[in-house]
Amino acid sequence: MIVLLYVWQAVLVLLVLVLAVVLVALARQIGVLHERLAPLGDQEVKPGLDVGQVVPRLILHTLDGAPFTVGDVLPAGRRQLLLFVAAECPVCKRVSPIARQIAAERGLDLVFVGDGPEPELKAMQQARPEMQGVPLVTGVELALVLQINRMPSVVLLDERGTILAKKLVNTRRQIEGVLDGVASTHPAAPADTGANAHVAF
Repeated sequence: MIVLLYVWQAVLVLLVLVLAVVLVALARQIGVLHERLAPLGDQEVKPGLDVGQVVPRLILHTLDGAPFTVGDVLPAGRRQLLLFVAAECPVCKRVSPIARQIAAERGLDLVFVGDGPEPELKAMQQARPEMQGVPLVTGVELALVLQINRMPSVVLLDERGTILAKKLVNTRRQIEGVLDGVASTHPAAPADTGANAHVAF
């Protein structure tokens, strides 16, 4: 009888420990979701490098391990549109095809910058047709430099890596508003119509 009592107490202690671990993990996940799903509206991204500053040359990597450089000099007149996305972000999945369409219409070099574990990013890339043929890089360093902590966010760079715009977006109107605002203050130089005049697929 005493042995059974000790066994029962050990089981109860083990259950309490497991429950505590589960509660800690759940609290952490709720915190992450709270950050991700906070009202998007027209909020600005928190400060980091801001409009008018130059992004340092960073060598990132695509999901297959190939190096991909951000901050390199582009051909004259080219602009690079960075869209920061996360696999668990439902708004990102809605915005990514819109961003690809707008980038194609406006002759921008689109790059998806992924946040989160690589297996989840790979699964997202394979499941999303708009992500096929467009660079998807893991961008922890870039997100830290720019202080991107909410998604989806867009950053528009000119050919020298200067930030022309940086904003949290969740609709076509917001993306187009960002780009139209840049066009009115920083008109693009005539783009090269040769082999480089295409969206980066």
